[in-house]
Parts: sequence; C-alpha cells; structure tokens
Amino acid sequence: MIFTSLADAARNDVTSARMAKALEFLTRPDLAELAPGRHEIMGDEVFANVQELTTVRPGEKNYEAHRRYADVHYVISGEELMGVAPVGECEPVGEFSEADDFGLYVPGDREAWATLRPGDLVVTPPCDAHKPGCCPGEPAPLKKVCVKVLVD
Repeated sequence: MIFTSLADAARNDVTSARMAKALEFLTRPDLAELAPGRHEIMGDEVFANVQELTTVRPGEKNYEAHRRYADVHYVISGEELMGVAPVGECEPVGEFSEADDFGLYVPGDREAWATLRPGDLVVTPPCDAHKPGCCPGEPAPLKKVCVKVLVD
C-alpha cells in the first residue's frame, strides 16, 4: 500500500514495465488453480509466489521488509489483514539477510491496516514494512499470490 513520505515517493514507481507484468499475471484465468510455490514471469525481475496458509493473529508475528523488491499481495480466497508501517521508523529484529532480501521489524508508533478480500491487492514497496497473513477475526485458510517486483 504505498505508505510513504514525499521524499521517498519517487522511488515507488508502480507504473513500471515490471509492475505491469506483475498485474498482467494476476489476470490469468487459471490463477486459483495454480499450485503453491514459485511461478516465473520475468526471471528474477518479476516472479510470483503462490501461498496457501492459515492466517494468524497480528500479535503472533513481526513485520517484514525488503530492499530490492516490491511485493504485490493479491488474495485469491479467504481474507487477509495486512499491517503497513514506514520501515524507516521500525526497529530491526536481528540482521537483514541481503541474500534473501528479507528482514524482520517491530513497528514504530505508526501503523495502517487493510483487510483484503478475494480480488483485492496491496503493493508494498521497500519503504513499507508489512505484516501479511494476519486474520481480521479468527484464523482461517487463505490462498494468495505475492508477486515480487524488482525495484533496483
């Protein structure tokens, strides 16, 4: 969900050719039938991770963030509560893994929350720490796609 400052806004280009490929992938008529795992779109520049999971209560997990990829979270079935916080205001939990482009964080005093239903999507660029896979009520099954879009 582009939750950013004006100073960082120019780095969050959601009109790029890579982002267009990500959004085009989400229009596939067979999206709901895709097996969990990685699906190629444009090699390491754009790829999709199909996930089937049980959502958890927000307090059961940390925020995460990436430096090289924006995430396009798209719900196929179920509901997902997603938290977003400015990564620059978050405290790291452990070391950031450059190899995995992944770090865990505890938010500062600003968070925003969105409930995604089938057909909804949220884009989280590197300036956004995000907490996906949460439940808006009780834990329940969720099938989603997270399309990774290289931004550097």
